[in-house]
Amino acid sequence: MAFNSEPSWDFYRTFLAVLEHGSLSAAARELGLTQPTVGRHVDALEQSVGGELFTRSQQGLLPTDAALVLKPYAETLASTAAALLRAASGANDKVTGTVRISASEAIGMEVLPPTLAKLQAQYPELIVELSASDLVEDLLQREADIAVRMVAPAQEALLARHIGIISLGLFAHTSYIERHGKPRTIDELHRGHRMIGFDRQTAYIRTMLKRYPFMEGVPLNFRSDQTAVLHSALRAGVGIAFLQTPLARRDANLVRVLPEIEVSIDTWIVMHENLKTSPRCRVTFDALVEGLLAYVKDNAREP
Repeated sequence: MAFNSEPSWDFYRTFLAVLEHGSLSAAARELGLTQPTVGRHVDALEQSVGGELFTRSQQGLLPTDAALVLKPYAETLASTAAALLRAASGANDKVTGTVRISASEAIGMEVLPPTLAKLQAQYPELIVELSASDLVEDLLQREADIAVRMVAPAQEALLARHIGIISLGLFAHTSYIERHGKPRTIDELHRGHRMIGFDRQTAYIRTMLKRYPFMEGVPLNFRSDQTAVLHSALRAGVGIAFLQTPLARRDANLVRVLPEIEVSIDTWIVMHENLKTSPRCRVTFDALVEGLLAYVKDNAREP
């Protein structure tokens, strides 16, 4: 693929939006541009790379092979541009600018907001971006500034703080137990109860199944890829699900079943070592450590 001229970064940003949404109009709405402008950006990028990037179909605009080749490079440009803006926004000794945090859905949704609210009350010029996803963002590529991880970091050049162990157990709502009773054995769990779980096996879930093979083959009667949906289903009495024990303690209507079954997940907070002198990243890192250490202490008490 030969470039006829050096494309503008704006063209790549538009290209990624069209890739994500599959139409010029949807990309225009996301970027705050007009549809003709989006079309001109795509045309200009196609002229630069010397080939078509999209083909029209009944499903919308489909990427060509050339577009799929460009995609990872455009994503790297997007991550670098976002990191550059975050760094520029906080390039002084004040706690100001943007810090991007990556955490699992459960931690991001249920645990971090009170800590971040307190942090931003103390530093009102600090802007927080929270990526709550079970996908691991790459700190070395600056997809995030700070991450809460459930595995020990393997890469060098990362500053890491070990928080401790968070335990998960099986829980059911009292309304479910009133209808179905409590399982007394794993066999009863397999045969006579309704289970809630993830729709797809991520790398993390496959690791858990290897560590805890008793869950292999348990039928799931309710599935979702969204942690928030699974938690809502559990609280609605749909079935039995794994839940972090400190979270379960917050709801008196959640009852532990088969308490001998416990899953342990290790917890770390990590950031790139180059950011340790950044005021906004340093105070955010310290606040996350304090908040999560307090959360992990709840593991010592049964719900």
